[in-house]
Amino acid sequence: AASSNTDGTISSSVSANQTAGFSIVSYTGTGSNATVGHGLSSAPEFVLVKERDGTGQWSIQSTRLSAASKVIHLQSTGAESTKADHFNSTFPTSTVFSVGTSGNTNGNTHPFIAYCFHSVDGYSKVGSYVGNASTDGTFVYTGFRPAWIMQKKSSSSGNDWTIYDTARDTFNVAEDLLRPNLSNAESDTTSFDILSNGFKIRSSAGTFNASGATFIYLAFAEAPFKLANAR
Repeated sequence: AASSNTDGTISSSVSANQTAGFSIVSYTGTGSNATVGHGLSSAPEFVLVKERDGTGQWSIQSTRLSAASKVIHLQSTGAESTKADHFNSTFPTSTVFSVGTSGNTNGNTHPFIAYCFHSVDGYSKVGSYVGNASTDGTFVYTGFRPAWIMQKKSSSSGNDWTIYDTARDTFNVAEDLLRPNLSNAESDTTSFDILSNGFKIRSSAGTFNASGATFIYLAFAEAPFKLANAR
């Protein structure tokens, strides 16, 4: 159940699983630079914020973007861009994340929802990799076999967000692709080998593996050993 959190200058209502490194945060905007308590035990590495009563963008701050002032949007093919007014050019701390004056993250009197994640060994990973434009692509170490991977080229624009999972792709190479920034049905696009300790890029396409480009990702484990119960 949600509980009140007064760690920030804006009081929030938080449902948090500290062991899993995930919290859901509800708050009301003020229109002024502020902080919001997130309820986790470590600083979030990936924060996704959406206004609940309007058509504002899905705004993401991640420590895997190039600076605290950078923002990327879930509904867009755009690259990271400098938007200091979204998160006040400040990365989250172990108690709060920051919001600026933007209507996308802190419109006065508007209700907002935030989803906050940090990596947990053996369970989840917020990360990044650099492409090489080869079908023998980069191996990305996560420390677990991913069940779900969402990734996006962050260093330049024009590419979709993509999601792969092992429920739909039961063998390699993974190819059943969903694009959360589009309303399209899934499509077949050969992209990753999903391995016991990470994933390997198997496409030279720019969406997954443009040479020298930076890609951010969020991944969760198929069998999270860290959180498994003994029998």
